[in-house]
Amino acid sequence: MSNENLRDLNAFVVVAQEGSFTRAAARLGVSQSALSQTVRNLEERVGIRLLNRTTRNVSPTEAGDRLLSSVSPALEEIDRGFSQLGALRDRPAGIVRISADEYAIQSVLWPALERFLREFPEISVELTTDYGRTDIVRERHDAGVRRGKLVSKDMIAMRIGPDVPMAVVAAPSCFKERRRPNEPQDLADHPCINLRLPTHGALFEWTFSKGAKDLRVGTQGRLVFSSIHEVRQACLSGFGLAYLPRDYVAWHLEDGQLVEVLSSWRKTFEGYHLYYPNRRQHPPALAVLIEALRYRAK
Repeated sequence: MSNENLRDLNAFVVVAQEGSFTRAAARLGVSQSALSQTVRNLEERVGIRLLNRTTRNVSPTEAGDRLLSSVSPALEEIDRGFSQLGALRDRPAGIVRISADEYAIQSVLWPALERFLREFPEISVELTTDYGRTDIVRERHDAGVRRGKLVSKDMIAMRIGPDVPMAVVAAPSCFKERRRPNEPQDLADHPCINLRLPTHGALFEWTFSKGAKDLRVGTQGRLVFSSIHEVRQACLSGFGLAYLPRDYVAWHLEDGQLVEVLSSWRKTFEGYHLYYPNRRQHPPALAVLIEALRYRAK
C-alpha cells in the first residue's frame, strides 16, 4: 500500500467517525477543503462513493461501511504500534549484547550495570567474554569494549574507564630462595603464571615501560590459564609471578598476601572504550546504556 492510500484511508475513517468534515479537519489539523478533496480523491481511485454528504452531517454509504469495518482495525493496530514505539523510547526495553574482555567486565562494566539494571528493569544485558578484535556487527553484538588502541577506526568509540596500570606480583614465599627481579629480563629465572587468550590462543605478553620505550618479555612457567581469576588464585598460592591489572590485586598488596616487583618498569595501558557502529539512531536500550557508561574523570 502506498503512503498516499494510507493517508487517504485514515482521512476517510476520521470523517466517518466524526460524522463531519469540520470536526474531522480539526482533529487531523488540516483545512476542511483539503480534507474534502482527499476523500474525493480516494473515492475516484476506488470508483465508488464512500460517504453520503448533506448540509447537516456526513455518513458512510454501504460501500463506506464495508471499507470502514475492514480498515479501522488495521489503522488502530498501526496507531497502537506507533504508541508502543513511543513508550519504548520513553521507557527503553530489550536486550543489549556487549563483547568485552574479562577484566573490562569486572572493573568497568559490572559496577555501572549494577545501578543501570535496577534503574531500567525492562532492559536485559548479555555479556560475552572475548579477548579478540571481534567484528561486533557480524557477531550481532550491539557494542564492544576494548582498550582504546584496539578499537577499529570505522567504529564510534567512547572512553568508559581510567587508564589501566599493570603489575608483576607474587606471594612473598616466591622470594625465599630466589632474588627479586630487578629488570624484566630477570623473569627468566622465575616461574611465571601465564594467561592464554581464549579467543585466539596466544599467550598474553608481559609488557614493560621505561622512558619512551616498551619492552615485551616472554615468560615461562608450569601454569597457564585462560582466566585472570585463576591466575590470581595460583599467584596467591605461591606458584609463581603473575602479570595482572594493579587494581585487580590492590587489596592483596595492601594486606601483604602479594608483593609487587619491577614497579619502576610498570606499564600503563590506555583505558577501556565502548565502541559501536556508526549509525544515526541506536536502539533506545543501547542509547541509555551508552550514557550510563560514559566515563567522567574525577
